[in-house]
Amino acid sequence: MEANEAGELQEQAEHGAHDASSRPVAFTMSVLAVLVAIVTVLGHRTHTAAVLDQAKASDQWNFYQAKNIRNTDTDNSAALLSVLQVTDAKKAADIAKKDADKQAKWKDDLKEEEEKARGLEEKVEQAEARADRFDLGEAMLEIALVTSSITLLTKNRAYWLLGLVFGLLGILSSASVLFLK
Repeated sequence: MEANEAGELQEQAEHGAHDASSRPVAFTMSVLAVLVAIVTVLGHRTHTAAVLDQAKASDQWNFYQAKNIRNTDTDNSAALLSVLQVTDAKKAADIAKKDADKQAKWKDDLKEEEEKARGLEEKVEQAEARADRFDLGEAMLEIALVTSSITLLTKNRAYWLLGLVFGLLGILSSASVLFLK
């Protein structure tokens, strides 16, 4: 909500305070403004969490790729040792055994790193889904606020009721993040 919008809403609320029939509308607008602020903050924090988790997932995939490259290089070295003529067969066999042991360990490490990266990607998707719900809730609450304010200008209660409907939709959309996995 912009500063000029807040000023306009304050003027409309002050105008409504003088008219007893407009007090419920002014009160509704105040509550809606608070809800908009809360949902906006929650949405921004959820978007930030998604971005941070995406960065962690990218780092984890980079770590996975580095280990995979190291594993591939070791495999290529072992393959090269197996086809070249060596002067010290015992030393070549020791190197091949050490490399094979490392590769066996790295194979398990790669699976673990991949699982971590996929888990972080899942967190990103969940955060983005929650952020989308907060964004929808924010939009509905903004519409509710504007629609309710029209009541003060037109003295037509239908706009207030429509604003209440949009407000309820905004609250339900925002609260639905609690039911997301």
